[in-house]
Amino acid sequence: ARQRSYRDLPLRYAEFGTVYRYERSGVLHGMLRVRGFTQDDAHVFCTPAQVKSEIARLLDLVHEMLTTFGYPYSIELSTRPENGLGDELTWQRAEEALASVLNERGQAFVYDPGGGAFYGPKLDFKLVDAIGRKWQGPTVQLDFNLPERFELEFVGEDNQRHRPVMLHRVLVGSMERFVGGLIEHYAGAFPVWLAPEQVRVIPISEDVTGDARAITDRLRAAGVRAHCDDRNETLNYRIRDGEVLKVPYMAVVGKREAEQGTLAVRSRGAGKKQDIVPVDGFIARVVDE
Repeated sequence: ARQRSYRDLPLRYAEFGTVYRYERSGVLHGMLRVRGFTQDDAHVFCTPAQVKSEIARLLDLVHEMLTTFGYPYSIELSTRPENGLGDELTWQRAEEALASVLNERGQAFVYDPGGGAFYGPKLDFKLVDAIGRKWQGPTVQLDFNLPERFELEFVGEDNQRHRPVMLHRVLVGSMERFVGGLIEHYAGAFPVWLAPEQVRVIPISEDVTGDARAITDRLRAAGVRAHCDDRNETLNYRIRDGEVLKVPYMAVVGKREAEQGTLAVRSRGAGKKQDIVPVDGFIARVVDE
């Protein structure tokens, strides 16, 4: 839109954009392969001298993201495909730049010959789920070709015009596939911070329903995703329902708990074991997690 100086670079833009692909009905698969999906796209425009440091920044960002969600991953360096734009030397420089950053960081990777985008080589991050399946996740793509085709320029320190280098990156790829992959990876048993419902408060009887609702309100006020299950069903039925939905914590409120300001807490995966804990202590524990 306007002239840029080397002082403006790197320029980084990011967006969440909806994209569409006409996938045949036979290959549509839940959230993992859909026709309309949301992509977290970003483009970095930088000088050739900034390429390595920008790739390193993106590798740090991808690592932080994937380790936060608990995903182990592997890296593939995808090289020039048959329909690749530009000359062989440009591609070679780009592939060497990606490989050298990985080698300098001591990060293991394998080559995927011919797997690059038509405009440049890329790093593909393969997410490994709980049963060992690989899913396509983040990508970092190095692009010398599109700045050439769009005639992009910046004014360098020598007051001459130069071509920038372009980096494409997605952190999650398809938001829908990423969420679907997380559901598969955790088999629905999300860590507390990620669980849609973190605590289910269950009153034993109608006369403590008010106390259970008050505790639920306190949890919500502390930022916890809590739900009070005061349905007219048996206690065992409601506990079983929470177990099936893999809610991390179920907090049972009886007359004694209501009087003493405590909760009988059942943790997911701990069977029938219950810990009697003060309400304040339990809230603090869940907030911390």
